[in-house]
Amino acid sequence: MAEGRGPLRLLAEDAEDLGVIAAALQDAVAKLGDIAWEASARRLTIGFNRYRWEAASKTRERVRTGLQFGGVLAVRSRKLKRDAPSAVVELLTLGFEPGEAPGGTITLTFAGGADLKLEVECVEAVLSDVSEAWPARRAPQHE
Repeated sequence: MAEGRGPLRLLAEDAEDLGVIAAALQDAVAKLGDIAWEASARRLTIGFNRYRWEAASKTRERVRTGLQFGGVLAVRSRKLKRDAPSAVVELLTLGFEPGEAPGGTITLTFAGGADLKLEVECVEAVLSDVSEAWPARRAPQHE
């Protein structure tokens, strides 16, 4: 496969690793209905349409990507419309605030001031592209 063309697969086990996932997911979009919290399994899964930054110099593309967090003890949201599963959110970044080692809080920050906070036993996140890429209408713009 050509450089930057294969599916992206990333594993995060610490804050530095989460930074790599955050960079890959910058400007990813998801419908609120694509966020699944499984309390009994301590797992949160989100399906995103991710802008392929790693291919951006060659072409503008998006790809369907799954992001899953393990060891999730609790989930809190702010400014996310739970009653609107088709509402679209745009991810700006994600980060980790340490708590009682090795746990802490992972925060997913969305455009418009919304966020999702995950209380976790430890950092355990997996990102995996799950579709072929398709042409993006335009590249995300930043000020």
